[in-house]
Amino acid sequence: MRRGLALSPELYRGLATTLILATLMTASRVAAPVAIQNGIDHGLRAPGGPDLGVVMDVAVIAAVVLLIGTVTGYLMVYRLYKVSETALAAVRIRVFRHVHDLSMLHVQTEQRGALVSRATGDVDQITTFLQWNGVVLLICTGQVLVTVVVMAIYSWQLTLVVLAVFVPVVMVIRACMARLATLYVTVRQRAAAMLGAVSESVVGAEVVRAYDMSERTAERLDRAVDEFRVTSERAARLTVGAFSSGELAAGVALAATVVVGVLLGVGNGLSIGELTAFLFLVTLFVQPAQVAAEMLNAMQSAVAGWRRVLDVLEISPDVADPVAGVDLPPGPLAARLAGVGFAYPGGPPVLSDVDLDIAARARLAVVGETGAGKTTIAKLLTRLMDPTSGQVLLGGVPLTAVSFACLRRRVAVVTQDGFLFDGTVAENVRFGQMELTDDRVAEVFAELGLADWLARLPSGLDTPVGERGEELSVGERQLVALARAHAAAPDLLVLDEATSSVDPQTEQRLARAMDAVSRGRTTIAIAHRLATAVSADEVVVVDAGRIVQRGRHRDLVTDPGSVYGRLYASWLSPAADGDASRLSPAAG
Repeated sequence: MRRGLALSPELYRGLATTLILATLMTASRVAAPVAIQNGIDHGLRAPGGPDLGVVMDVAVIAAVVLLIGTVTGYLMVYRLYKVSETALAAVRIRVFRHVHDLSMLHVQTEQRGALVSRATGDVDQITTFLQWNGVVLLICTGQVLVTVVVMAIYSWQLTLVVLAVFVPVVMVIRACMARLATLYVTVRQRAAAMLGAVSESVVGAEVVRAYDMSERTAERLDRAVDEFRVTSERAARLTVGAFSSGELAAGVALAATVVVGVLLGVGNGLSIGELTAFLFLVTLFVQPAQVAAEMLNAMQSAVAGWRRVLDVLEISPDVADPVAGVDLPPGPLAARLAGVGFAYPGGPPVLSDVDLDIAARARLAVVGETGAGKTTIAKLLTRLMDPTSGQVLLGGVPLTAVSFACLRRRVAVVTQDGFLFDGTVAENVRFGQMELTDDRVAEVFAELGLADWLARLPSGLDTPVGERGEELSVGERQLVALARAHAAAPDLLVLDEATSSVDPQTEQRLARAMDAVSRGRTTIAIAHRLATAVSADEVVVVDAGRIVQRGRHRDLVTDPGSVYGRLYASWLSPAADGDASRLSPAAG
C-alpha cells in the first residue's frame, strides 16, 4: 500500500480534510446512544415524573446532530470517489503507456490477457476497495475511536471488558491477513490466466472450429475457471473464519456488558440510561468487527492488485527512449549493422556478427529460409528490439541515441499481418497522420495505383474494416497498411511482405503498391517470395543468423550450389509453378 500511495500521491492529497469529515460523521453516530441515555435518565426517569419537554429537546438535538453527520458523510464519500477515480485513471494510463514502452520481446513473452488484466481487472479491484470498502474502513476506524472514547466516559471498567473480548479477534484477523496476502496474489494471477484463455479462444475461434478443437479448448477454459474458483474458495474460507470470530466476539461482548453492567449498577451507581446507552455503544463498536471479513477480503484483493500493477510498472524497458535523444539527419537514410549479434533470453544466437551497409534510397531484399534471422534484422533496424552485441546506425547515428519521436516519424514498418484497428479505411490510413483530409487519403491510394480498388469498396474511404481488419481479406489489409505507411512519408521503410495467401490479382496490386511506396526512399523488404528479390536493387541472403551472400538477383542465381541458388531452385519447383511462370530465368 505504501508503494501504491507513492505511485499515486493524488490518493492522499486533501486526506486531512477527508479524515475530519469522517470523524464528524462517525461522531454523529453516538448521538443516538447519548440521546437515549439523557432521555431515560433526565426525561422518563426525572425526579418529578416523566418530563416530555426534556425528551423533545433531546430528540431535536439528536436529529440536528444526525443531519450534520449525513451532510459530512455525503461530502466525505464524494471526495473519496472523486479522488480515487482521478488517481486510478492516472494509474491506468501509466500502466498502458508503460506496456507500450516495453520492448516487443517482453510483450511477446507475456500473455496478452495477463497484461490487459493489470490495467483493467487489477485496477478495478483497487477502485472497488477505495470507493466502497475504503469508505467503510474510514467510517469504521472513526466509529471505533469515537465509540471507545464515549464508552470510557460512561464506564472505563465496562470498556476494558469489551476490549478484552476483542483482543483474540484482532489476533485472528492479523493471522488471516498474512495468509490472505499470499492467497490473493494467486487469485489475481488465476484471474489473469482465465482472461488470457478466454481472449485467446475468442480471437482464435475460427481456427478452433476449423480444426474441431472445441472440446479441447473448452477443457482448457474449464481448467482456468476451475483454478480461479478453487483459489477464490480458499480465500473465502479464511474470510468466513474471520467473520465468524467477529460475530462470536460481538455476542460475548454484549453478554459480558449486561452481566458486568448490572453488577456495576448495583454497587457503583451506573444508571439504567447509562447502561442502555453503553449497550448501544457496544453495538456501534462491534459493527466494524462484523464487517471486518468483507473489508479484509476486499483489502487483500486490492493489495494483490496493487502488487501486480506495480510489478509491471517496475519493469525497466530494455528498449528505452534516450534521455537526451538526438534527431536523424534530414533526407533518405542510410543504414548500417556493425558486428550485430542477437539472442533471445536463454536461447541460442539468432544473429551472429552481422555487418551490413545499406545505401540511402536503396531497395534491399533480405531473403533466407524460415528462422534464418530475416525478421530479427527488420526489428533491429526499427528498434523494436536492441542487439545483444554490436551496433545499429541510421544516417550515421546510433539508434540508441535517437529519440523515439524522431525515429517513429522517420521510419515506418508494414508488418506481415497488416494489422488494422477497428474503424474505417480512412481512419486506419491517417492513424499516424491525424491531420490528413479525406482528399489527401484518396490521393495516397491513387499514388499507389489503388484508386480503382478503393472505388470498388462498399463505402469507399468510409468502409469499416472491422476488429483487426477482419472485414477485409488478407491482401486488402496489406493494401491499407501500405497506404498508411505511404501517408506517413517515412525516409526508411521496412516491409515484411505477405503475398503468399492472396489471389493473383491482389498480388499484382500489392506488387505495384510496394514498388510505388518504396520509390525514392530507403526500403528494406523481408522477402518471402522471389518476386521481391528479383525487383530489388540488391539481395542479402541470411542463413543460420549470418549474411552469406549479397548482390543482384541475376548475379546470385548463376551459382546453383549457393544458398540463394538452392532457394531459387525451390521457388521454381513444381510446388511453385504459379510463380515460375512469372519468374523464369529470363526475368532476372
